[in-house]
Amino acid sequence: MTTFQQLPSIPTLKDIISPATGTTESGTNFHTALDGLESEFPPESFPQSIHSVPLESIRHPAVEIIPSLSIPNLTVPSFYDPPQFQPYGGIRSYLGNYGKDLMTPLQARSVGSKLENGLETIFVAIASYRDFQCRQTIESIFTRATYPARIRVGVVDQYDYKVDAPCSRPEVSCEQDPNQILCKYKSQIDFFSMEAQYAMGPVFARHLGNRMYRGEYFAIQCDAHVDFVLDWDTSIIQQWKNAGNEMAVITAYLSDIHNSMDEQGHLLRKTRPIMCQSDFEDVGVTMHLRHGQQPEGPAGIHGEPTLEPFWAAGFSFARGHFVVNIPYDQHLPWVFQGEEISIGLRGFTYGYDYYTPETSSCFHYYANADKTGKRHTVKLFWENAKKLNRTVVKKVEQGGMMRLNGIIHMSQPGITEESWNHMDENKYGIGSVRTPEKFFETFGIDMKNFKVQSHLCRFVGRNMHRIWKQYLRKDGMGIDYDKITYRFKDPDVYGNTWKDLLP
Repeated sequence: MTTFQQLPSIPTLKDIISPATGTTESGTNFHTALDGLESEFPPESFPQSIHSVPLESIRHPAVEIIPSLSIPNLTVPSFYDPPQFQPYGGIRSYLGNYGKDLMTPLQARSVGSKLENGLETIFVAIASYRDFQCRQTIESIFTRATYPARIRVGVVDQYDYKVDAPCSRPEVSCEQDPNQILCKYKSQIDFFSMEAQYAMGPVFARHLGNRMYRGEYFAIQCDAHVDFVLDWDTSIIQQWKNAGNEMAVITAYLSDIHNSMDEQGHLLRKTRPIMCQSDFEDVGVTMHLRHGQQPEGPAGIHGEPTLEPFWAAGFSFARGHFVVNIPYDQHLPWVFQGEEISIGLRGFTYGYDYYTPETSSCFHYYANADKTGKRHTVKLFWENAKKLNRTVVKKVEQGGMMRLNGIIHMSQPGITEESWNHMDENKYGIGSVRTPEKFFETFGIDMKNFKVQSHLCRFVGRNMHRIWKQYLRKDGMGIDYDKITYRFKDPDVYGNTWKDLLP
């Protein structure tokens, strides 16, 4: 049996990243230079469906907190964990042993299917709750892609079986019109249908979406009311490659669709948002760090995406191993706000880095900007609270938030280790590549007084990117935070404390 110590040696790639350009000394892109570094495992086939994988029965997460609730078990797809990784204890053990170690380039290369022509595949996870634009989003994904054959979509479709039409239903039968997107690309679209009354918020829905991943090279998470631009797949992949960072995650709060693209899908918007605004919200055990409205403007860095501190749930694009390593926590019922700092911090401790794109690949339909008023009629999962006792809902929510904060070291004073559910903590916990405390110290988050240093957005962007990029590891496996000693402080009080660090 092959052991970690007996893995093939990794080629030395001298000075693989140029701090100025993100390219090798010869001028080729980082990931082109790594093309000769192949996994020891055979490539995965594509597409794979959840209908051909083992299923497992799980308890509904609300029942874990209140066992008396009459909610049946759910039969769900098992996580992606192919046979070739079993001698190592499974894929998570092979990929850095649940975050205890930073992945090697060779280990990272073991994840990711390609088409026969060499094109990297893309998995798109969509969580939909009774959303009339779900099918439209799927159609946009395929019709606007340069290479639709590389795409596989997984939809968690939460709908009222008695009232709503499922997202999987085409306008007419496939026999009548086989060229409809749901028919034409049927083998590349999976649906996991769930009765809406059992929905417990976006965290649990996106957890189910993570279970639908099947070894694609890249993975996207987006909402069910999004339109993609023309050639979005080649654009976002090239932006990711330009980062020169295997651990790069391109993520942002999507801009509104209004005036962002024309009817044919051509990009019109010249600005993009950046994730830099966050503060504590709520009181007591449900207090959490919430990312607010993010600033938007022209990209200050050109030719590559820009580093940022926070992760956004509305759009995330990364290598497939991000979904494998940082799956949504199964045990966080009724959590809506708080999911982003949870995934963001867990990813940070595994060694992942967050970037905002230089140009957007898709746009969001926001209810407050919808002049038709249709989005105001879309139901929200909160409607299920009416079917439960208010005390029950509060207990479920508090139980989820105590676990969320406890895992990422953000618990309120007085919340003990015994106060929250530790089930599967290794699977849904933090890594050891970096600590949450390093994140707090670096970005001005005071966990003693639960306050943040103001005006972080003045540092994030060109300043943070230029300083941090100096510490991108030579093998492209993320920013080395051990070499970063800077601690952000409010520039209104302390001045621009970063200016002497700029290259």
